[in-house]
Amino acid sequence: MTNRIPLIAGNWKMNLDHLQAIALVQKLSWTLNDADHDFGEVEVAVFPPFTALRSTQTLIDAEKFEIKLGAQDISQHASGAYTGEISGQMLSKLNVEYVLVGHSERRTYHAENDSVVQQKVAAAWANNLVPIICVGETLEELESQGQSAVPIIQTINALSGHKELGKFVIAYEPVWAIGTGKVATAQEASDVATAIRQALQANFGDNAANSRILYGGSVKANNVAGFLQSEQVDGVLVGGASLDAEEFSGISRFKKHIVL
Repeated sequence: MTNRIPLIAGNWKMNLDHLQAIALVQKLSWTLNDADHDFGEVEVAVFPPFTALRSTQTLIDAEKFEIKLGAQDISQHASGAYTGEISGQMLSKLNVEYVLVGHSERRTYHAENDSVVQQKVAAAWANNLVPIICVGETLEELESQGQSAVPIIQTINALSGHKELGKFVIAYEPVWAIGTGKVATAQEASDVATAIRQALQANFGDNAANSRILYGGSVKANNVAGFLQSEQVDGVLVGGASLDAEEFSGISRFKKHIVL
């Protein structure tokens, strides 16, 4: 059995203003508390847009909610003339704990390559943030290289070149399953997570191999339990379903749905 605490992470993407964010986090927290959710047993984190981070942080701190706060991106630069970018120090001052790095939408729409992802990982560590490093293959890459080849390469490239590794999470999100309604099977998710973990151990040692690996891609309350039955999958990165407090609460309480 693993002692890695499952992480349920909700990426809101470019949705919700700061008032809607407050309402969603309130409802999510109340729903989980009403269900006696144990945040020490299953960690829950939300990733609002930048404009809602401050409001969400203020609410979480004031109400002493146990929900963790994450950001959707980070600049590789510490400061300077980089219009529109958000530095790690800015995020750290907002009590952000996690930050998504290398999401497929950033790689696709903003041409972020493995070098940029590596620099963003370094920026996260420099500001005591935990990068959730997103990896995954397109349908073309799946058909030409197999399911685990691209995620392994992206993982190794993101972590290579650093003097030492900080704390990190890997999120395996097959690009062909994001927002498409298509879902990798639980066995496929487990197999890729296993391959990534083996690559982490081979390249960076046991400590890195014990990092959490999440699955993402059209995750719902009615399919999450299957993915998390595998000891290799330590949580999920949820997209659209995280915008619904009831649905996301159901995903976070996945243990209620697992029949052993």
